[in-house]
Amino acid sequence: MSKKYPIIAVTGSSGAGTTTVKDALEHIFRRVGARAATIQGDSFHRFDRQQMKEELEKAKTEGRNLSHFGPEANLFEKQSELFRRYGESGRGERRYYIHDEEEAALFGQEPGTFTPWEPIPPDTDLLFYEGLHGGVVTDDIDMAKEVDLLIGVCPTINLEWVQKIKRDMAERGYRQEVVLETIHRRMHDYMHYIVPQFSATHINFQRIPLIDTSNPFSVANIPTADQSLVLIHFQKPKPSIEYKLNLKGLIDGAMITGFNTLVIPGGKMMYAMELILTELVIGLLRQRADVATHHL
Repeated sequence: MSKKYPIIAVTGSSGAGTTTVKDALEHIFRRVGARAATIQGDSFHRFDRQQMKEELEKAKTEGRNLSHFGPEANLFEKQSELFRRYGESGRGERRYYIHDEEEAALFGQEPGTFTPWEPIPPDTDLLFYEGLHGGVVTDDIDMAKEVDLLIGVCPTINLEWVQKIKRDMAERGYRQEVVLETIHRRMHDYMHYIVPQFSATHINFQRIPLIDTSNPFSVANIPTADQSLVLIHFQKPKPSIEYKLNLKGLIDGAMITGFNTLVIPGGKMMYAMELILTELVIGLLRQRADVATHHL
C-alpha cells in the first residue's frame, strides 16, 4: 500500500455493476479536485477480441478452461507491476481496450483492439482502477496488498447473471444461449479468482433484488433501484457504532443489520456511496499531502 501515491480499485465480475461505483468516484474526484490516472481492467487482457476467439477455440479442442476471469487470459504480472510502480513513484504505463464503434472513432482503431502502451501523466494524485481483478491474489501475485482502498461490487449471484444476460444481449447483440455458455465456461475461474477478492476488500456493495430472480434466465427485466436493497459491508477498518448510527440518520430507510453492515434502499445507493467514499478519498489525499510535506 502507498501513501504518497494512493491506489483506489473497484473490483467485480462482468455484469456486477462496477460502473455505478466508477461514476460515483469520478464525481467525487472532480468535486475534491483530485487528478486520477484511470485504468481500465480490460486493458490488461492478454488477447484482443479476435485472438481471444482463436484461443477459445483452441482451448475447447484441447479440453482446457479459458476465460477472462482467469490468469491465462490476463496480464496479472504487468498489472501488479503497474500498481507497485505507481505506488512508489506515481509512474507507470497504461493502454485502452476499444469496445465499440464510438471508441473506435475516438482512437482511430478497430473495435476489439488495444491502443499502444503509453506513460501515465506525471502529475496525477492517485490511480483509479475499475475492472475484474483489482484485488486478485494468486500463488505469484497479490494485487490487494498494493491497493489503498479496495471496493467490491457483488450483487447476489442470480441478479449478477440477470444483469450480464440483459447487457450482453441488448448492447453486444449476443444470443441468450451464447451468454449462458460464457457464464458456464467462466464458473471455475469465477470461484477461484473473482469471489476470493471480496474477502480482501475494504468495503463491499451488494445489491439484493426484491423481485423474483430465482430463474435468472427467464427474468424479463433487470430489477430497478426501487426494486432493490443494497447491503454495505465494512471490512476494514471496522466502523464505530457512532459512524453507523450517523450514516443511518443521513440515509432514509437505512437499517443496521450487523456489526459491520448497513442495508439501504436501492435508490439511495449513489447517495450512500458519495457519503462514504468522499470521506475515504479525502483521507487518502490528506495522507498524501502529509507524506509530501514530510519529504520536503
